[in-house]
Amino acid sequence: MSEAPQTTGPAEPEAETSAREQVRTGVESVDAVIAAVEELEERPIEEHVGVFETAHEQLRRALDAQPAQQHPVPQPPADRSEQS
Repeated sequence: MSEAPQTTGPAEPEAETSAREQVRTGVESVDAVIAAVEELEERPIEEHVGVFETAHEQLRRALDAQPAQQHPVPQPPADRSEQS
């Protein structure tokens, strides 16, 4: 009969540093929302709901916006070898 592996508790999170990796999308309006949510640790818990409600509203606006208003998608360069 084999024994189940012993665990001492939840798995250790990866080494946390004071400067966590920042997530950025390249879309200014979305990046501003992400930055506001990242700052929640520094704010009183009473303010969290308001920050999340604002974040939700701003992300909805970003999703509803026309793509040209957000961030133009770069086009790949034309292959010049096919033009000859």
